[in-house]
Order: sequence, then structure tokens, then C-alpha cells
Amino acid sequence: MAVDPSLDDAPEVENYVSHTLKTTKPLSPVTWDNFMSELNWLNVAILTIVPIMSILGICYTKLRWETALFSVFYYYFTGLGITAGYHRLWAHRSYNAGKFLQYFLAIAGAGAVEGSIKWWSRGHRAHHRYTDTELDPYNAGEGFWWSHVGWMLIKPRRKPGVADVSDLSKNEVVRWQHRHYILLILVMSFVLPTVVPWLGWGDAMGGYIYGGFVRLLFVHHSTFCVNSLAHWLGDSPFDDKHTPRDHVITALCTIGEGYHNFHHQFPMDYRNAIKWYQYDPTKWFIWVCEKLGLASHLKVFPENEVRKGQLTMELKRMREAQEKLSWPQDSNDLPVISWESYLEQSAKRPLILIAGFIHDVASFIDEHPGGARYIIKYIGRDATTAFFGGVYDHSNAAHNLLAMKRVGVLHGGMPLGVDDKLVPPSQRLRVARYAELSSPYNSSTACSDHDDKEGMLG
Repeated sequence: MAVDPSLDDAPEVENYVSHTLKTTKPLSPVTWDNFMSELNWLNVAILTIVPIMSILGICYTKLRWETALFSVFYYYFTGLGITAGYHRLWAHRSYNAGKFLQYFLAIAGAGAVEGSIKWWSRGHRAHHRYTDTELDPYNAGEGFWWSHVGWMLIKPRRKPGVADVSDLSKNEVVRWQHRHYILLILVMSFVLPTVVPWLGWGDAMGGYIYGGFVRLLFVHHSTFCVNSLAHWLGDSPFDDKHTPRDHVITALCTIGEGYHNFHHQFPMDYRNAIKWYQYDPTKWFIWVCEKLGLASHLKVFPENEVRKGQLTMELKRMREAQEKLSWPQDSNDLPVISWESYLEQSAKRPLILIAGFIHDVASFIDEHPGGARYIIKYIGRDATTAFFGGVYDHSNAAHNLLAMKRVGVLHGGMPLGVDDKLVPPSQRLRVARYAELSSPYNSSTACSDHDDKEGMLG
């Protein structure tokens, strides 16, 4: 298979992004002195003329209901050319499309005036490969305004990172659209939306304004929201390493491209929304095309791996919540006390032995739901059997609270780490840090009866 020549510029280094940033020089910063010369005037013209014409047109052109319905339909028509065509078909190859559907999407996408398939897909592949770095053409780290429109108005300070588009260079539909792009955008953006209302219900001016400019304004900013709003609003149910987020509002604004955290994790999946009730008309459009025989090989990431991503984030959130709680002192940090020392010290303070741990229950005597008598009765004794059902089989809450009152470990009292009774219920499914899983076990040095001086209960 032929390799894109641009890939020759991608040396195999430990970190391509940092290597590129060190070895290539960016353009000079934009200042008030060079501001005008650093603007991309073609994009500036497109992105200012369209809203100006829309506002003026709305002020002076009456909106007929037929034209309104047509404009909404044409918004989805050209928008799907981007979402189902440019994005999911050509940029991510999430499904296969027959020639008819390819030409349909190439023509529809041209009506969105966002560049040719090849240009758009090259930038988008770079965006995924270098998300949130300086090699990302619409780096969200530069701010909401930059990722929305700024990157198009100002000449990029750096060339986007290397991305392979050799497959698109060989695609006859992509080459055809690239060759005839100027003619296609004129016909699909303004001629067709003017002619249809004119011939259909005699509203050429309404079609020109609402089906042309106003519709184009909405399509533009709908797509731009995928680069800005989808990296700012919502949550990260699959991975929070980068900025992409999931949110229904973004989905409503972008014809279903709002579940962006999922998309960045599983970019070759033809879906953005994985739940049936989530708004993703682009997914359903592709699904219908498959049923009609126009599309095939719809790619779906294995459900098992999707759930792993969700579970990873769920565990991470649990870990964060866990870190905010107070936990019992580690047994390795507690002093080891002999039975004789336990009896001696319990004569001076209310200490109770349960499951090999010595507990100071001074603050709980009057609060004990079963009455103070049972607490006082077992001071200086082993209350393990009583606590575990001999008198009352205590709840998880009681186990957790008891563990917080540990002040020592009885020497030889219980084989530590073996009996399940030693671990409070709240800690039995404790979420461990990566460091705890990978680092060798380091126990704290505790005093024992074999030391010159026995540990004292704090």
C-alpha cells in the first residue's frame, strides 16, 4: 500500500509531539503590529459575510412557513453531509458507503462550505491524533473562542501534526469533489436553496436568505460546536485524560455529535450516542442507509471494552470520593501490645479487644444503641464473640465505626490479614491507587513486645 509522503516527516521518537515542538519553529506571535497580515482573509470573509447577510435578510425578508420547513430540511441535508460524510465516513472510516451514498454525501457536504473532504479530514485526523496539544489544529487548550472560530480566522502558528490521508487521495469521489469544489459550493449553498423555493412556492428571495445564508450560519456554528462546546460542556464517562465531553445540549446543537468523550475514545465507532434514547440522528441515518443497502460494515466497538472505559472512570470517581473520607489507622502503624499490658491499661481507660484489635470506646459508651452496660461489661476483656453475634450481630455501620476506634494490636491475638473480620466492610472493596498496586509493600515499623520498650496506646 502506498504511504503518504508526508509521513516521512514523522520520525520515530519517544514522544513525537514534544520532539516536533522542540525541532520546529512556530510563526511569530500575533501582535497589534502584524495582526492584519496574520488574518486568513478568505475565512474572515466567509465567517463575517454569512452572519451579516443573515441578519440583514431576516430584517427585510418575510419568512414563509414553506421556506422555513425547507430551510430546516436543508440544514439537516447539508449538516449530514458533514457529520455522516466528512466526519464518520471519510475522517474515521466508521462504515463503508456505496458510490451513490458517497456522491450524495460529498455533494451535501459541499453545501456546508467547510472545505473539501480531503482538507477537512486531514485536519480532523490531526485533531484526534494530537488532541489538546499545539499540533492539534483546533486545540481546546487555547480557549473556547479559539477552538470555535479563532483557528480559522488567524493563520496557524504551527503546521498541524502529521496525519495520513493516503486513502482519501486514492478515493475517486473525494478527488472529484476536490476538483469541482468551488462550483459545488456555489450550487449547493446558494443556487439550489434559491431555485427550489422559487419553483416550488414562488419565494426565491426567502430561499436565498433563509435556505442559503441563515441555514449556512447554523450549519457552520453547529459544526464548530464539535470543536468548542464538545470540549467544554459535560462530563467524561469514558476517559478524562483529554478535554472531550459528553452532553445532550451539544448533541442537540451538532446533529448528534455531542457525545464527544465516547467518540474520542472509540473514534471508529459509527455511533456517537450508544443509548437508544440519546439524540444522534447521524447514527440513525447511517443505520437506515445500511438497511437500504447503501452502506455496510458499520463498525461498533466491543461492548466489553466500552464498559471497561466506563468502569475505569466510575472507579476513579469512587477513588476521589474515598479520599475525602477518614479511614482507620493502618494496622502496621498501630503499637503491638501484650495481653498483660492490655489489662493494665484498660484499668485506666475503657479499652475493649475485638478481633485482635484494641479499641478505645470512651466516646461511645453513652452513645451505644444497646446501652452503656454492654460496653462497660467488656472493658478489659475479649468481646469478639459478643460483637460478631454472641450478643448481637452488628451491622456494617457498626463495623466501620468500631474500626475508627482502633488504638493498638494485641500481640498474637489474631492472624492479621487472614480473617475477613479484620477488614471493615467499607474497605473490603476499597479502590487502590496505581502506586499501591505496583509498588512493593512497605510496612511501617511498629513497636512490639520484643523491643526494649513496649508500645503505649496513644
